[in-house]
Amino acid sequence: MGDFTDLPRVRFREYCVPRGESMKHSLKLVVLIAALLVAAGSAVAQDGATVLAGPELTRVIPTGFYFQGLSAPTQMRNSAAARFGKDRYVISGLVDTSGYSADVRAKYVGFLITDAPITLNGESLQPGAYGFGFATEGKLTVMDLSGKDLMSVSVTNDKDLKRPRPLMMTADGGGVRLYNGKNYVRIAAQ
Repeated sequence: MGDFTDLPRVRFREYCVPRGESMKHSLKLVVLIAALLVAAGSAVAQDGATVLAGPELTRVIPTGFYFQGLSAPTQMRNSAAARFGKDRYVISGLVDTSGYSADVRAKYVGFLITDAPITLNGESLQPGAYGFGFATEGKLTVMDLSGKDLMSVSVTNDKDLKRPRPLMMTADGGGVRLYNGKNYVRIAAQ
């Protein structure tokens, strides 16, 4: 057998160096594609909603809410919250409106707090604290803290809901449904 040390160095460089650089290029491409997939996956996960329960829920629900010059206690059993991504929240609850006048009680039942832009049935709502009410004509009305109407969106009736509660949230394909009995609006992150 011959000795391999007498092979010309030119041939070794011609065949191995280009292949080595090609492998480096392929490795860089694979790493880039993997990074893009991870980034895309985390972006999707940030928009997904998680309905909170237990201690996580009680940590974010306020014990009372200010609306039109009065502070009303929150009905904790009729409160709900959802987290969008890592740290964006939508919080809602019914309040005891017994201290309010009859005309305010007729349109205001609870609060909606969001720390990020959201949509209610496709209508944009900026971060803030709002009062809301479910009108008899099948609408959810959102009001600023002074009681001025900001938006009104149609509700959808969920005839298949087995155990309706006065207020609750359920996950709904990247967003949540905010229910009042069997009627709901869809909340999604923007």
